[in-house]
Amino acid sequence: MTKEQKTYDNSEEKVKELLNEIKKLKEENEKLKSRKKYGIVWEEEKEPEKVVLECKEKLPILKDVKDKEILTDKNKPMNILIEGDNYHALQVLNYTHKGKIDVIYIDPPYNTGNSNFLYNDRYVDLEDTYRHSKWLNFMSKRLRLAKELLNMHGVIFISIDDNEVSQLRSLCDEIFDENNRLDRGVIIWNNAGSTKGFRSIVKNHEYILAYAKDFKNVRNYFGENFPDELGLVEGRLQIKRTKRNPICRLNFPKGTPIEGVKNVKFENSVGATTNRIDIINGPMEFKDGRLTKDIILEASFPYRFQVEKYFKNINTGKKTYDTKGQEIISIFFQKNGVPYYRKRRNIQVMGSVQSDLPNSGLRDLQKILPGIEFSNPKPVELIVRLLSYFSPKNGIILDFMEGSGTTGHSVLEINKRDKGKRKFILVNKNEKKIESDKEIKICTDICYPRIKKVILNLEEEANGKLIKNMPGNLKYFKTDFIDVGNIYDVSDEKKIELTYKAGEMIALREDAFEEIEKNKWWQIFKNKNKTVAIYFREDQSKLGDLFEKLKKGNAIVYLFSWGKNEVKGQEHGYDNITIKDIPQPIIEVYKEVNRL
Repeated sequence: MTKEQKTYDNSEEKVKELLNEIKKLKEENEKLKSRKKYGIVWEEEKEPEKVVLECKEKLPILKDVKDKEILTDKNKPMNILIEGDNYHALQVLNYTHKGKIDVIYIDPPYNTGNSNFLYNDRYVDLEDTYRHSKWLNFMSKRLRLAKELLNMHGVIFISIDDNEVSQLRSLCDEIFDENNRLDRGVIIWNNAGSTKGFRSIVKNHEYILAYAKDFKNVRNYFGENFPDELGLVEGRLQIKRTKRNPICRLNFPKGTPIEGVKNVKFENSVGATTNRIDIINGPMEFKDGRLTKDIILEASFPYRFQVEKYFKNINTGKKTYDTKGQEIISIFFQKNGVPYYRKRRNIQVMGSVQSDLPNSGLRDLQKILPGIEFSNPKPVELIVRLLSYFSPKNGIILDFMEGSGTTGHSVLEINKRDKGKRKFILVNKNEKKIESDKEIKICTDICYPRIKKVILNLEEEANGKLIKNMPGNLKYFKTDFIDVGNIYDVSDEKKIELTYKAGEMIALREDAFEEIEKNKWWQIFKNKNKTVAIYFREDQSKLGDLFEKLKKGNAIVYLFSWGKNEVKGQEHGYDNITIKDIPQPIIEVYKEVNRL
């Protein structure tokens, strides 16, 4: 090859490189242009995450760690602890739990620069120019996956402090839409601590950002969860006279009670100016605490029709409810002659400032694991408070950034209080930490032992002293992978491998964890409501044998096929069997989430 040819070839290579760079810049420019004009923009691809790139070549799966399984009662909820990177776990959960989660709570790294945020296996410090971009890239990928898991009533709560609260709020507005903030979208948690390091204004609070999958569908469950704590509510029947609040007449029957006085007479009106209530057929007189005759009052009465219905029902035994479903239990007069209502609450709204909670959850942790040290765990009561309002009694709660096990502990605690059957799914990377000069693994040394002791009612393993009764079960999984080279072009060999290794994912998807059989043809799980089987092979010569095993009760068969199979259980005379495909639907989910 001549010198001129070498020079030409080198120039051609450089031109190709430049064209590739131009193409990348154009793609990045289009991506930025497609974003909202008002919002948050950061450098996404300066240093892509290894775990994200890994999922373009490998399919995440789950492996059952049987020696960490806890079974106390088959009729109690099965809780889940997944050891592994949360990005991998969220991909799996997008197959097993898409649209099933009621509440997500996470306590992400606050990105303080003090070795609390790990990115590509390195801690991000204050000197890192791309510190905020790396954190936003990390959070964005996971929140987009998490959003897909929420059901139509689902909500997400994210603890954060002032280091990233502004950026996180803009990011959540982009992902969840600012119209899906829970009202103002932020809760202030007063957690006054040390004044060390503050020169002007002491930090006495943190934030919890609050968003919904769809704000219109959010429900308040406090009344259902704790009806005895709602109490009664009282208020004036009359409001100020304005153009928007026209006056009307309302009849109060003889015998209506007055409180605070027994005998009193009112002549022409009560109240004054815009709060004036005119007595049309006065005087209005009370004797022995009761109205002596029917009285017509004229004022602005917004609850007129509810009051009329109450008086109509009062002697029939029928209950009267307002538009919020609250029972009206009494209409009465105050001693100043103003009519009031008394209702039984069925709802209680959470305040945006929470100031009556512990400052830290370390005491909760050390009560279960004496002597253990862990930086800044959240208090159980904080999570219980959130769940009290936003989780139904049979809800599924996810924490894909679990640390010391607070969320799992909180779910077990609220179940004990309101006799609920909530289940938790926790994801813990099992990072190594140095606490009090000791190296610990967060999942295996803190989170799992804590949950185990709470479930088994043990305060101290040494003496077996019982604490509160918190029953439940636990399955422990680890994330694993099938290396396929390219998830958009999975070979037949790898599809077969995925089918053989998908058992734990199917069990999690169907909430059926008791394995009753596994051979070279199929694997079978069951719970109290159904049986779930996976048929591994393209050869269907043994399928009839499997159907025969499943002929009693509800059953689901995940049937191997290269695409979509045409087999129906009914065609084989088994009306109780539903057929689902495997492995292609799993692969399609992974393709979809890698585009988010």
